Amino acid sequence: MVRIEEGWKNALDDEFKKPYFKELTEKVRNEYKLYPGHIFPPGPKIFNAFDACPFEDVKVVIIGQDPYHGKGQANGLCFSVEPGVSMPPSLVNIFKEVSSDTGVPFPKDGDLSRWAAQGVLLLNSSLTVREGQAASHAGIGWEEFTDAVVDKLNREKENLVFILWGSHAIKKGEKIDRNKHLVLTSPHPSPLSAHRGFFGNHHFSKTNDYLRSHGKGEITW
Repeated sequence: MVRIEEGWKNALDDEFKKPYFKELTEKVRNEYKLYPGHIFPPGPKIFNAFDACPFEDVKVVIIGQDPYHGKGQANGLCFSVEPGVSMPPSLVNIFKEVSSDTGVPFPKDGDLSRWAAQGVLLLNSSLTVREGQAASHAGIGWEEFTDAVVDKLNREKENLVFILWGSHAIKKGEKIDRNKHLVLTSPHPSPLSAHRGFFGNHHFSKTNDYLRSHGKGEITW
């Protein structure tokens, strides 16, 4: 049985019963057994994005690709690291844009659970990864599951903000109903692409403008 926040458990109950999800669960369990201490995030944090941002509270969705693959980095929230862990370059660039866009000072740590607590679902396309091997758990079933999450939010909610950085995330958001939700896209914040349009995208202030205009509380970035 998947241990996950109750609202998400109810929302995704049908998904958890599908054959592909049972196969995915077996594959992931085997990876944790075969490579103890080398699959990230730690097992209890696989569904941290959902536990940290209950289904009823979702206002904003940020989509990443897969967890950081360095030891001690991934905490189950996309782009986020635990307090005390050095910030990866993409996260540094995210905070630079937050700062220039909204005036919020650069934070002391890279733990984005403070965003999740305000209704930001920080969803990776794959929820697990093997140490040192980016995208090593792509194609084992996670994408089907996270596509279903995006579809569920798209259909059952209104006036969400979907923030999609880079071609992978943009492709994942192709079916989102633009008449019901705000979809913000730009290049990825990685150092390879941030200067091609991530910097200056104003996604954080645009998100708050939209939330405010629909009677929802702003995010303190």
